Amino acid sequence: MPNAQRRKLIGDKASLELRPGSIEGFGAVIKLRRDAPSAAGAGEPTVGKLGAGEPTVGKLGTMRGDTVHFDIIDQAGNMVSSTPSGGWLQSSPVIPELGFCLGTRAQMFWLEEGHPAALAPGKRPRTTLSPTLALRDGEPYLGWGSPGGDGQDQWTAQFFLRHVHAGMNMQESIDAPAWHSEHFPSSFWPRTVRLGVLVVEGRLPKMTTDELKRRGHIVEVGPDWSEGRLTAASRDGWRRRAAANPRGMQGYAAGR
Repeated sequence: MPNAQRRKLIGDKASLELRPGSIEGFGAVIKLRRDAPSAAGAGEPTVGKLGAGEPTVGKLGTMRGDTVHFDIIDQAGNMVSSTPSGGWLQSSPVIPELGFCLGTRAQMFWLEEGHPAALAPGKRPRTTLSPTLALRDGEPYLGWGSPGGDGQDQWTAQFFLRHVHAGMNMQESIDAPAWHSEHFPSSFWPRTVRLGVLVVEGRLPKMTTDELKRRGHIVEVGPDWSEGRLTAASRDGWRRRAAANPRGMQGYAAGR
């Protein structure tokens, strides 16, 4: 569906419908499974449950295995942004006939014939991993990213818009109050849908959350420092800058 048509779906009120588009030649429109939690606000997040969903990190850094992210710029200006994600052995058991476990992203396949993400020979599973690099005037400028499953694209986009369009430095862009939507089907089993749910940090002004509710969002207010686990690094000529997320007490920025 062309962008011009998609823009017409945007209104002043939050939609409690799923209205995905489709790209010709890339499979059918994704539909909700009838047995999936799909009522407005229904379903509980499965993140962190043993053997299901995306591993997570506790408020104080406790973990059972998790995705990580790092951004590195060396003296010569070479830049890497990477989001390794190998802490899922509890959800990827060894297949006796094969003698090894499935790749940790094979769980992203759907066992549903005709689905765009259906399991098939030679087919790559989709992934939520979103390490990101940006150029400025044609030169590598910024690397950034975050663990967090379906939250990754949301948090990295918020960071970029704050840094580029709101004029915040990297640390300010990471520290600013953040949010994520759970309106879309989760990428992880059991693919929970929580229509209309918007989870925000408690530091958001009450006036803002009240306005979101007025517009039809189902707003859940979380702890003050609970959204995202971003790190970032940039280069500007000979200068190197880095910033890291204070949430969870696990991110670091260092230089030498």
